[in-house]
Amino acid sequence: MKNVTLAMDEALLEKARGLAGRRKTTLNALIRSLLEHEVEQEDRIAWAREGIRRLMEESPLEFEPGTNFKELSRSRGDDQLSGHQHSDTRRRKKTG
Repeated sequence: MKNVTLAMDEALLEKARGLAGRRKTTLNALIRSLLEHEVEQEDRIAWAREGIRRLMEESPLEFEPGTNFKELSRSRGDDQLSGHQHSDTRRRKKTG
């Protein structure tokens, strides 16, 4: 592992030390964990974007650039997901 030097505000440093103490860990381990989480999240976002891009490229459907898909589905009356039905069991407000 490589060592890294960080600069931060003293108040933040004290709060971070307190947080690490309450979690029964070191400040070093806390910072490493937070950075790992951020990097993993970026990787998941990149993976999802790539999947969406691939789906769009492989889709047999063709749309004009800038198509508003939400409006398109409303104009066609496709407000519900395909095969998904809502029962009319919503509670009605009692008046009076």
